[in-house]
Amino acid sequence: MINSTQRLPLIDILRGFAVLGTLGTNIWIFAYLGDLSYITTSAYTGWWSLNDFLRMLVLFLVNGKLLGLLTIMFGVGLELKYQQAIRNGNAWPGVYIWTILFLFVEGFIHFTFVMEYDILMSYAVTAIVVAFIVRAGNKAINRALYMIGGFHTLLILLILISALLGANMTLPTNDTIMSLYQNGTWFEQIVNRLTNFWFFRTEAIFIIPMNIFLFLMGVKLMRNGVFTQDENGRQARKKLFTIGLYIGVPLNLLIFIPGGALDLPVRYLFAPILSLGYIGIFGKMIECKKANWLWRRFEQIGKMSLSCYVLQNIIASFIFYGWGLGLGGKLNSIEVIAIWVTLSLLQLFIAHICIKHFHVGPLEWIRKHAVQAVATK
Repeated sequence: MINSTQRLPLIDILRGFAVLGTLGTNIWIFAYLGDLSYITTSAYTGWWSLNDFLRMLVLFLVNGKLLGLLTIMFGVGLELKYQQAIRNGNAWPGVYIWTILFLFVEGFIHFTFVMEYDILMSYAVTAIVVAFIVRAGNKAINRALYMIGGFHTLLILLILISALLGANMTLPTNDTIMSLYQNGTWFEQIVNRLTNFWFFRTEAIFIIPMNIFLFLMGVKLMRNGVFTQDENGRQARKKLFTIGLYIGVPLNLLIFIPGGALDLPVRYLFAPILSLGYIGIFGKMIECKKANWLWRRFEQIGKMSLSCYVLQNIIASFIFYGWGLGLGGKLNSIEVIAIWVTLSLLQLFIAHICIKHFHVGPLEWIRKHAVQAVATK
């Protein structure tokens, strides 16, 4: 187990990369006013137009992969908190429970006021389960990895078999929601999210087994020294790169097969394999010292990942929804990609300013002081 108080830059770099990458998926949901068919192949039966191909190319790179990476990094963060508690002789999960509860509240606020596909609430529930698994020791972690990973894999494969046998995998287009995002007020959107709370939380609940597995994977990677800049870390990341390249890439290329049958396996089973590959890729890239300024920018986003995650969704809501600029449904793929890149660059700048002058993001500051206030009572 790595018991160092030294902050490992690669962890924050990967977290920053993952946060920007999740916007690469979410941007299409915003741009097409909540129509999920635009992040799947369910609406297609043949070859795509160039406009559709560009969108699917971006989704090949990010859809599920960066969410998987972000989930792994949350597991890494949990392990760091666990190690800190052990070093300080504190009970576990102890105060960390308050951090989880604040994460859940932050997720609910984000869900209500910003975006119905919030992931923070799901992460909070996952973190509670994983915190107690970690407390039970390495055998419990290994047992949970096999059992929960096996359950999730079996579930996805059963869904795949059903699809191949002819079950309808086409996502229904909800014209009411699209009209609401195009013409409705911000308050009407809030009411809709709360009224249809469980409907919008379906995915967040469905992915909890996968989240538990990936959290625990992050714990294992951290304990195995994958993020250290020594020879052991480099060799471990080299193995992850190989897994991503030779297993993750071919499996994720299945995203280009239309019809919808492979959408769930790619997003929820094959994408996390490529997530591991991204750890290896970035681990290799940061060895390029000429780009240290860029890696520092990603690292700064990673240090305020919660603030950036919420901020990017607020700005995207304003750009695409009717209560803002109302560009939803009016742009082609190149324009949507340009907005994604622009928002990413904007966050690189904002994170640099915040970390340089305040050393922490605003939401991270609020959570830190709120947990400290509760813990000292």
